Amino acid sequence: MSRAFSLAGLLRLRHAQQDEAGSALASANARLAEATARRARTAAVLAGEPVAVTDSATLFAVSAARASTRGMLAELDAMAASRRADVDSAQAAFNAARTRSIGLEKLEVKHTERVLTEDARAEQLVLDEVASTAWHRTSPEATR
Repeated sequence: MSRAFSLAGLLRLRHAQQDEAGSALASANARLAEATARRARTAAVLAGEPVAVTDSATLFAVSAARASTRGMLAELDAMAASRRADVDSAQAAFNAARTRSIGLEKLEVKHTERVLTEDARAEQLVLDEVASTAWHRTSPEATR
């Protein structure tokens, strides 16, 4: 049996793909968190302290600002939904990359176990041979 795992190169490639997918997932999660935080800040502005309205011009300005902020919230909700879809897509890509790696990792573990078993068997054969030779040299029948 070959001492080196014959699919080691492919396993390294799969791990690199998994790392790349993990990086894309982390980036998508960061963009989603940023969009969520931005929406929360905008909602806080909208729910902020009431403005004292003293005349109709102030009332129109406050009304326009609130309408604009609501529009911005709608845009931020749409952006967050898009970012959630990006996260879901990146998660699916990461899961697929991980699945491809797992099969090769299991093969590598089995290969390593086989190599260790063969090494132990070969070592035991050598020890048995050494013990057998030593026993034959020191046995009373060998001295006659």
